[in-house]
Amino acid sequence: MNRAPNRKVRSLSKSELEKAHSNEGGFIRNSVVCYGSFNVLHPGHFRYLSWAKSQGNKLTVIVTSIDRSTKPEDDISFPIIERAESLASIEDVDQVIISSGSNLENYINIIRPELLVLGKEYETELQEIVQESIVLIKSYGGKVRYHSGETNYSHSVLGLKNDGDEQKLRLSRFCDSCFKQNIQKNHLIKRLESFKNSSILVIGDTIVDQYVACDAIGMSAEAPVIVVKELDTETYIGGGAIISAHIKALGAKCQFISVVGDDKEAEYVRNSMRDLEITAKLIVDKTRPTTFKNRYMVESQKMFRVSRLKDHTLDSTTESKVIAELECSTDGIDAILISDFVYGVITPKILATIKKIAMANNLLVFGDLQCSSQVGSVLKFQGLDLITPTEREARIGLSNKDDSLETISNLLIEQTDSRNLIMKLGSDGFIAYEKTTSGFINRQHFPAMTINPLDVTGAGDSLISAMAVSLSSGSTLMEAAAIGAQIAAISVRSVGNLPIDVIKLKQQLKELEF
Repeated sequence: MNRAPNRKVRSLSKSELEKAHSNEGGFIRNSVVCYGSFNVLHPGHFRYLSWAKSQGNKLTVIVTSIDRSTKPEDDISFPIIERAESLASIEDVDQVIISSGSNLENYINIIRPELLVLGKEYETELQEIVQESIVLIKSYGGKVRYHSGETNYSHSVLGLKNDGDEQKLRLSRFCDSCFKQNIQKNHLIKRLESFKNSSILVIGDTIVDQYVACDAIGMSAEAPVIVVKELDTETYIGGGAIISAHIKALGAKCQFISVVGDDKEAEYVRNSMRDLEITAKLIVDKTRPTTFKNRYMVESQKMFRVSRLKDHTLDSTTESKVIAELECSTDGIDAILISDFVYGVITPKILATIKKIAMANNLLVFGDLQCSSQVGSVLKFQGLDLITPTEREARIGLSNKDDSLETISNLLIEQTDSRNLIMKLGSDGFIAYEKTTSGFINRQHFPAMTINPLDVTGAGDSLISAMAVSLSSGSTLMEAAAIGAQIAAISVRSVGNLPIDVIKLKQQLKELEF
């Protein structure tokens, strides 16, 4: 079906371009221009464009062809008209001009913006490309700003959008992502059938999550605190244990190695693993309790969380026991998944042993480090097949809070030598980055599919589980990402971190229309 061209999109005529150099005078007040290729639109671009629009009344975006000499990471180049149409669909963008190959300064001389907003990369490695344009805009009194958009780790639409419209928009973006990566629904469903052929070893922290349902009584008369009445409790396995449960529920074989305390929570985990038919090797460390997190909730709203844990590094005796279990658990496995909450279980020596075993047995290695409330760095994961940090974790690891999301992602791939990256963006979903055999990087944004999640606790666990099983059974990164986006959507629709089976995932995929 042919779509009518967006009225925001235009190309400047040859005569207009020829007159560019003769244009004189000052700037058009409150006019803002952005510039770039915008090959794969993702939340980083939306932030950049939103900030640019906030600086004036009219935002014009000049979209250029892909220049591989300056943007070698762009492996897949989409037609410029498609990129222009995508930009025009953004509410903050008032006009999109398709570059015909003419220099940026010609467009600047025609538009005469008061402000040119460029990404941070044009302030450093790409400065030469825009240098003449900067000189021009300053010559008539205009200004240049380098900005990557405001970085926000928590997002809320505050009811500004209709839920039905927002859901349709996210579905449309998901389908568009699949189309761009040549992913078909029937092929994804067929991929699920191969899950039973993979076998994964999970190693990492064990967590027991408890949810306490409460009734709000009111404010205390003795102190300014909220008083609640406990009604009921539900207990779930968490950390590497729930990742193992997800993997098993998806049809793959799974083993689990972890360290627990000498307590009732450890026994709960043992019984849960036994019920799920997962081989769990739980080494007891009497110097620490099994990590226990208690969440108090009123209806579906979390009030606060209390954690009982010790996060000191394993002593040499316990560390040796973990390594011994690792070395005798490699038969028949396809991959090792590291679930590291930085509670001391994944020591440098254990990490080195994992990499040594993987190299000797040609195993895939996936790393999921969660350090939002702990002291840790994703840079500890070197040379893995997949890492899955949040944007906050990535910026903390790189000590970089200012650069664009795209720059952060590429720096992280470079500094960790990771073959694939999932950059998690909370309610904005995630961006998948894939190193191709030619050395270029293919990337694609996948939106979060659930608008009003009940509990996001298990989203990351379900995502890494689906990614690991998919990649271990032969899926490409983008196929795995599409599957992961759907299982994460299922996960956040219920309270508690529950394993999601392959039947439920298959039904979710069948209901999609793409």
